[in-house]
Amino acid sequence: MDPTTELVAAARAAREHAYAPYSGYPVGAAVRDDDGGIHVGCNVENAASPEGTCAETAAIAAMVAAGRRRLVAAAVVGGDAARPAFPCGGCRQRLMEFAAPGTVVVVADANGVLLGEVSLADLLPQPFGPGEKR
Repeated sequence: MDPTTELVAAARAAREHAYAPYSGYPVGAAVRDDDGGIHVGCNVENAASPEGTCAETAAIAAMVAAGRRRLVAAAVVGGDAARPAFPCGGCRQRLMEFAAPGTVVVVADANGVLLGEVSLADLLPQPFGPGEKR
């Protein structure tokens, strides 16, 4: 299985566990760390909005909990061609915290059909990054 397909499959599997009773928009995410490990997360909504957790945030937290600090690829699965699940602004910043600007984020629908592929630099121009003073 090629690396992109593997990452999308992991995000699809995580999406199946999403808790999205309010939006009806389940999302799964997977990140690959610099040692090849894959870490997953899903969105978890909460009645006390906006206290929920995005899938990307959950995947990053799983990576950090596993002792890793650098991600080299990410996949987000959710939505469809009309409403693809690109990372929100906060998640773009969180991804940038642990990745290089050229890191690719792959977006696929619930069936694993690729809807887009974009670099973090294109998702988040002029980001704050670790070590930068602003």
